[in-house]
Amino acid sequence: MIRKFSLLASGALLGVAASVGIQHVDLSSTGVANAASPDTYRQLTLFGDVFERIRADYVEVPDDAKLVESAVNGMLTSLDPHSSYMNAKSFEDMQVQTKGEFGGLGIEVTMEEGVVKVVTPIDDTPAAKAGILAGDLIIALDGEQVQGLTLQQAVEKMRGPVNSPITLTVMRANGTKPIEISVKRDIIKIQSVRSRVETDVGYVRITQFTEQTFDGLKAAIEKIEKDVPSDKLKGFVIDLRNNPGGLLDQAIAVSDTFLDKGEIVSTRGRHEEETRRYSARAGDLATGKPVIVLVNGGSASASEIVAGALQDHRRATILGTRSFGKGSVQTIIPLGENGAIRLTTARYYTPSGTSIQAKGIVPDIEVKQELPEELKDQLETRGEASLPGHLSSQDGAEETGSGAYVPPDAKDDQQLNTALDLLRGLQANSAFPPKTGEPVPN
Repeated sequence: MIRKFSLLASGALLGVAASVGIQHVDLSSTGVANAASPDTYRQLTLFGDVFERIRADYVEVPDDAKLVESAVNGMLTSLDPHSSYMNAKSFEDMQVQTKGEFGGLGIEVTMEEGVVKVVTPIDDTPAAKAGILAGDLIIALDGEQVQGLTLQQAVEKMRGPVNSPITLTVMRANGTKPIEISVKRDIIKIQSVRSRVETDVGYVRITQFTEQTFDGLKAAIEKIEKDVPSDKLKGFVIDLRNNPGGLLDQAIAVSDTFLDKGEIVSTRGRHEEETRRYSARAGDLATGKPVIVLVNGGSASASEIVAGALQDHRRATILGTRSFGKGSVQTIIPLGENGAIRLTTARYYTPSGTSIQAKGIVPDIEVKQELPEELKDQLETRGEASLPGHLSSQDGAEETGSGAYVPPDAKDDQQLNTALDLLRGLQANSAFPPKTGEPVPN
């Protein structure tokens, strides 16, 4: 049996920004659920009884389709924070968004304790320009409380005609009262890769993993190598800070950009035969130049796959603060005219066999970013382990989060400037360059 579905390694639930690619995969050998027990059928009868009682006796005539949709979504969201139902419109929106262009505010969001939480604002979008920060809790939209809305309902309210304004009421960490921020909607064109030359170092920022990410990275490296002679180029900084993730295949392709051989990542589902291993092909586009990868508490999932692969293979030094800790993979399974479900189907493991679920990637060099005075009271960004219902770490050790602030002015960016100093030999650290002769731990 062939079904269409897509694999995501994304840190946010269905939000104002999301990305998904469709693949054809044979699911016939991935295992079939055991036959339902009599108790299961009794529970299904219970669902039918409650459904009919609501239809017959609720104070107003209910919408049958909404009842079923809410029941399905409730079933999925009870599993973990990243499983959910998308109706036909939501699924269509998601398919459009994977192309890297959509209408909205430009934020990655999830739902936490009944309110919308900003995972990260996307660079150069209305939300980022208006001052929305990672970790902000959106409690009202144009004065209407978010409490009681589903994530999808909140997302739909945040979308609207280009140039139309919306007022977001947000609570900031340790804030004493809500803040109202007005944002004007726009067409969000996601350029997932941006680059520049820092005199003798190539700087590449990857904001998320869309269908264009690998091509954008390849073009960025080629341009940097064209602009800076090889004997002058000290190396590359790959900035994955506040990158919430995206497409699994793009995370693999980005990792492969810097690796000649070896496993990049493995995904392991419920059944042993579902294990998939992804390996690098020969060819390092950076031609062996030193690489430093920047991560922080907003670097999630696909970002963590890249950081974990390059760290385990000693191809790059990871610098910054502990990453988000989302070590699961979601499958988008279309349901014909009824939309699709987003279902957590596997955990992923770094080349050394490590699951980072609810723990994150620990940087080789920790550099905490100093906060400006107005944000001194801001708590650390909460990671995967802080999400209600999250998949537990397999070894029981969990970490709740770390700093995720990135200064808008590069001169104040302690993490970036430390990376530049290391590449130029102005600072020394035992973790840079990594000891490439050691085998990947197993």
